[in-house]
Amino acid sequence: MPEGAPGSLEVYVNGVRQHAGSDFVLEGDHLVFSRPLAREGSLGFWRWLSLFLGVAGTYRRNDTVDIVYRREGRRVVASGLPLEPLG
Repeated sequence: MPEGAPGSLEVYVNGVRQHAGSDFVLEGDHLVFSRPLAREGSLGFWRWLSLFLGVAGTYRRNDTVDIVYRREGRRVVASGLPLEPLG
């Protein structure tokens, strides 16, 4: 979570509003989701070449997490937050 983000915030995964308790919990300064999230890694040479030539597309999961909160009375959006595995 961004530094200074309060406990009261709006959370979105892929643009869909998430609900505290059922979709995620706040543990310290981390959001822990009830379902696994994934970020597409970098493309290798062959995958990039197949995309460039139009032979194949990419269908890997690429979840994005955005939060909306208030800082000094203004609405602040933190977009594309990094995903970290539990551990």
